[in-house]
Amino acid sequence: MKIQQLSLFLENAPGHLASPCAVLADAGFNILTLTLADTQGFGILRLILREWEQAQRLLEKSGFVVKVTDVVAVQVEDRPGGLRKLLQIVEQAGVNIEYMYAFTVRCGGKAIMVFRLDHTDQGIAALLGSGARVLSATELYALAG
Repeated sequence: MKIQQLSLFLENAPGHLASPCAVLADAGFNILTLTLADTQGFGILRLILREWEQAQRLLEKSGFVVKVTDVVAVQVEDRPGGLRKLLQIVEQAGVNIEYMYAFTVRCGGKAIMVFRLDHTDQGIAALLGSGARVLSATELYALAG
């Protein structure tokens, strides 16, 4: 139920975001979703790709520092209060959400959110116990097309 996410630290300067994207594009990798968090001096590019292990090796070979992080993809009712319900489940389990972002596909009236949790297994157990649909990597990649 865990999804592997690649995180790259990039200088916050023109062209530095385009560089890893070009490396991946030139090798034929499709980025399924991404998020970019920035500060004044650097940014963290977080990516989800099907072939994450090969992408990691390629990016590292190209000089990027890459960290692999376990994240959780959860279907969310795409209506007012849908996200709130999931947040309450995670909170009641005593798990902290370090960050989250939305996935770029919708599935049957539901959105998909990606969560980085401080206690991933505990969070997954709480979500599953509440009836939430936690997606495996295979399910997520199939939905992404």
